Amino acid sequence: MPASLPPGLPIIPDSPDDGGKGGGRDHAPFPMSETDFEAAVSDALDRIPPDLAKTMNNVAIFIEDDYTPQPGEDPDTVLLGLYEGVPLTERDSWWDAGSLPDRITIYRQPILEICETREDVIDEVTVTVVHEIAHHFGISDDRLHELGWG
Repeated sequence: MPASLPPGLPIIPDSPDDGGKGGGRDHAPFPMSETDFEAAVSDALDRIPPDLAKTMNNVAIFIEDDYTPQPGEDPDTVLLGLYEGVPLTERDSWWDAGSLPDRITIYRQPILEICETREDVIDEVTVTVVHEIAHHFGISDDRLHELGWG
């Protein structure tokens, strides 16, 4: 991932080796209501082991339709999810004093665009949620890819 991109899972549209995910797809986005998509995200969060969920500190989860590339980023950048904040591994004793919550955003449209079935959406949402939560715990993209959560 280029250094100019924020942490998350970038997909470059029309990549010839994207494994059928991202650009070059030959199907319409999977039709799923916002309510059903929110339920898929909620179900993915419910699958986080309770002991691990308890250690998540000062983090909020959001769902948005799509990621808007920031100035200086490739305008064709597509993200499925984004973690914004200070990972637990980088916080010091002063961090809690007035810090805003970390933010995890799951992007609905890009996920629906790469999925063909409801099961695909549920699987992709789960992978994306786990991926972004892992960033909250200080796990890098490289390590997530090694572990199969890339």
